[in-house]
Parts: sequence; C-alpha cells; structure tokens
Amino acid sequence: MSGPSPQLPLALRYPPDQRLETFVADDVALVPQLRDFALAGVRRGLYVEGASGTGKTHLAIALCAEADRLGRRAVYLPLRGIAGRLRDAAQALDGHDLVAIDDVDAIVGDRDDEIALFDLHNRLHDAGRAVFYTASAAPDALALGLPDLRSRLGQCIRVPLPVLDDAGRHELLRLRAERRGLQVDTATIDWLLRRVDRDLPALTALLDRLDHASLASQRRLTVPFVRQVLALD
Repeated sequence: MSGPSPQLPLALRYPPDQRLETFVADDVALVPQLRDFALAGVRRGLYVEGASGTGKTHLAIALCAEADRLGRRAVYLPLRGIAGRLRDAAQALDGHDLVAIDDVDAIVGDRDDEIALFDLHNRLHDAGRAVFYTASAAPDALALGLPDLRSRLGQCIRVPLPVLDDAGRHELLRLRAERRGLQVDTATIDWLLRRVDRDLPALTALLDRLDHASLASQRRLTVPFVRQVLALD
C-alpha cells in the first residue's frame, strides 16, 4: 500500500502586498490586461517571462487574489516547491477556474514533471480553464526536453517583464509602504535605494523588517530611524 501523498504548497491565502494594484509596470496596459484575465481568462493562456526580481511571482499571486475577489476559484502552484511531484499536485487542481503556475524553470530537464505539465496544460485547455505561467525566458529559450510542452507554452500569449529602474523601485516601495499604513517620505526611500540590495525580494524583506521596527517603536520611517534599524553609517 502506498504511503500518504506529500503535502503540496498550494497557496490558499495570498500576501496582502502582492496585489495587482501594488505592481509597478512600465506597460500601463499590463495590469488591466491581467484584471481581464482574472475575470474571464483566455483560451491560449498567458506566459510571463523575465529575469529574477522582475515581479513574476508577485503577478502570479496577485492574479489569484484578484480572481478570488471576483468569485472565481484560483490556485497558485509554485513549481520550485514541488519539483519531482508535479503529477501529484496536478491531481488537486480540478475545478479551479484559474491556475497560476510559477517558475517553469524549476522543472526543466525533469522528464516526468515536463510530461505532467504538458498533461495538465492540455486538461486545463480542454476544460476551458485559464492558465498563467511564469518563467525566466521564452519557451524556445528554456532547455525543455519535451518538444510538445515547448510547443504548448509557445502558443500562450507572451508578456515580457523588464527589470525595474530606480523610479520603478521607488514607486514599488512607496505603494507597499502605503498599503501597510507606513509613513515614509521620498528622501527616505531614495536613501534606501542608494544603500541596500535593489533586488525586489530583498526590498520586500527589508520593508517587512522596517514595518516591525516602526510598529515596535511607534516611529515614522525617517532616514535617521532607518539608519539606526539597519545599523548603516
């Protein structure tokens, strides 16, 4: 008799920071396009590609949160957390209106996972479900061993995500701080961006740390306070 299935990280709750309204995009049409996709989906699917730190995971989670808000059943599937177990995870996805599959790169070269993703894509497509992918590069640029999977992914609508410039990072921090109720001025954000890692996950983790410190001390995020928290000169 087989043992119990491994617990799979299918997100049911989505971090409040990761919403479409807190995503900063150079393309002003992107967020409205994603809102439409969350509402109705498209039969071809969406495939978002971009380097690390461009906000791919943010969009995958935000899309699920938006679909939930609109009364549709959505699920976020992080492939990096279930590499080698994708077929097990796929069995739990029936009945969802939208499936956000994050980080296709994580299964590249694993034939069983590639076949499982190919089968899942076909099943979702045939059922008229919306499917959303993220990856570091276009399907043709990934070292996928299954040509049929590359072909299916290539049929999706592709959305490239550029790396945010300093103005974009500034706006992202401002929006996330505002959503948390944090008071932070422009000078403090500029100071942070000159002195800390500008990678988006690192900036988000930093904001978490500053949020906790601000609450504990009941102080606004000013340059002297942030310098004190981070022990930077």
